[in-house]
Amino acid sequence: KVRLPYTLHLFTAASELEKFAGREEIAILLIAESALKLLKQEYIRQQVAQMFVLQESEHKEQEDLCYISKYQSPEKVIQLVLESVTDLEDWNVEDVESKTAVKIIGLYSPIKRCLQTSFGLSMGQILAKEHKVLYLNLETYSGFTDLLNREFTADIMDAMYYFYSAREKLALRLPAIIQSTGGLDYIPPVQHSLGVKEVTGAQWLEFCQDVAATGQYEYMILDLDDGVNGLFQILKNCCRIYTIAREGAFAEAKMRQYEQILKFNGLEEIAQKTVKCTFPVFRETPADLNQMTHGELAAYVKSIIKEDIYG
Repeated sequence: KVRLPYTLHLFTAASELEKFAGREEIAILLIAESALKLLKQEYIRQQVAQMFVLQESEHKEQEDLCYISKYQSPEKVIQLVLESVTDLEDWNVEDVESKTAVKIIGLYSPIKRCLQTSFGLSMGQILAKEHKVLYLNLETYSGFTDLLNREFTADIMDAMYYFYSAREKLALRLPAIIQSTGGLDYIPPVQHSLGVKEVTGAQWLEFCQDVAATGQYEYMILDLDDGVNGLFQILKNCCRIYTIAREGAFAEAKMRQYEQILKFNGLEEIAQKTVKCTFPVFRETPADLNQMTHGELAAYVKSIIKEDIYG
């Protein structure tokens, strides 16, 4: 998910690992407990800067080694490894960080229950077939845990904490946080904290640039609502904004008021970047968020991408 400063090597035989250790320095070794028993341990320890053992039994045979339970999610294993190795002196993240010209696409509508998130996930999954894309949902109540039927060990506020406290190590923290659905990378939205409201627009934009650089993302889709601090500042920095409109007196009145606010506050730049979308009547929309590239909504989004983004 994220470019790391070392080459990754995979071994399926202990003897091959020993040969490799004889000619190369090993910064980090992650090895199964059963495989460790097949090695000349003293020799390997001299060749490895830091070793992690995937524990398969109930007891730790060597107390001086760092054991990690094998029977948990890969994300959690990687998180535990990265938390331990980020203090290594030779782990230099500057070697892999570079600024990238990420294109930020904003999604915002003053009208609620308008399929904005479905639209964003569909666009992201379609673009992800050919590009590196990251989706960020900044809603206070996204419902992702129920919608995706999964629990997250970390969310976007954890990523922001790392951004605040150790910005230079953000690239090492992200692999354990970034998830994927339908080929689209995303950082889980805020789950329990209301701290998302305290993040300023400028901080969100800096965070987006740093995250894009570490993963070399080409597109970043921001799913926004009124609870986002600095909403207009974020929208001004988007290359394109998609605003979903609906028919009906209430929806049309809200849209007119939003457009008047933009004009009154001198935010014509936002209006100029905005593509207003009025959906046709969809007979059904995807229930599975992992399959947002099929169906009527996806067909509509594909036409938007072809004509507006690529065009």
